[in-house]
Amino acid sequence: MADRMLEVLRTEQKYLLSCMEAEQMSGRLDAVLHRDTHGGMNGYVVRSLYFDTLDDRDFNDKDGGFEMRRKVRLRIYNSNDQTAKLELKEKQGDLQRKRSLLMKRADAIRLVNGDYDALLDYDSEFAQEMYGSMVQMHYMPKCIVEYNRRAYVVRENDIRITLDGRLRASESNLNLFDENLNLYPVGDIDQVTMEVKFNRFILSYVKAVVSLGGQSQTSASKYCAARLATLGIM
Repeated sequence: MADRMLEVLRTEQKYLLSCMEAEQMSGRLDAVLHRDTHGGMNGYVVRSLYFDTLDDRDFNDKDGGFEMRRKVRLRIYNSNDQTAKLELKEKQGDLQRKRSLLMKRADAIRLVNGDYDALLDYDSEFAQEMYGSMVQMHYMPKCIVEYNRRAYVVRENDIRITLDGRLRASESNLNLFDENLNLYPVGDIDQVTMEVKFNRFILSYVKAVVSLGGQSQTSASKYCAARLATLGIM
């Protein structure tokens, strides 16, 4: 149903890998975990349109290293999708709360065009909350981010491990459903982000598989990386 709200509360850890390290990690994960059934063996494409306030509050909170931060985005996986997920991610350190509303394609297009009244058509407290914050804080579309993802899941403890590469973006064309969207590359082409997400604790055998020998975590944000590239700061 297109008015279903989903909520996830879990820990999220990020690590930066080279393409070679990512392939090695993928082989280790394939040996003991299940691939996300939606992606197949070759993974899938993720495309998100990020919204921010007129003064880029969410971008500046993240770029400035604030402990509490949030992101608002519309997400699809194919330009032909008939639905899109409106997501609010709220983070404090490693802890993440993500709430999602599945919206009809036509209503998602209304959001892209700045018509937030589309949210009023959904019988959902989350939809009402998002309507209030997006209108009152003057949110507007800022950037589309796209990347290739390979995902692995462990049903116990809701563990999810993703390998994201070939990051690309657009700030000139914000048509989320454009099948010929012109995107520019962001960051190092040899860089892959591994995200490890779990509830409360990670199972020991999974921890052993994703062990990186003490490598430090990163707080890298795909949205911020895309915006920084446009600003010429990267």
